[in-house]
Amino acid sequence: MRGSQWRLQDAKTQFSQVVDAALQGQPQHVTRRGQEAVVVLSEANYRALREGAHANAPGFVEHLLAIPKDDVPPAKSRRIALRDMDI
Repeated sequence: MRGSQWRLQDAKTQFSQVVDAALQGQPQHVTRRGQEAVVVLSEANYRALREGAHANAPGFVEHLLAIPKDDVPPAKSRRIALRDMDI
């Protein structure tokens, strides 16, 4: 087992060491029943990860423009009469 990977029961008993290593910029991987479960990161690394994901995310307009266009013919336009309404 490499130093940055912990079995859950070991991570519980040595949680201070897990946190200290994460604070030094080394992500700590925790497994449960032999399967990857979670990664412990410092707050600074977590924020940088979130900000990077947010910066790379498309804006609303780009999102709408990325919607696949089907081969459906456009609807026929029609005139609609607008009336004054009392509210």
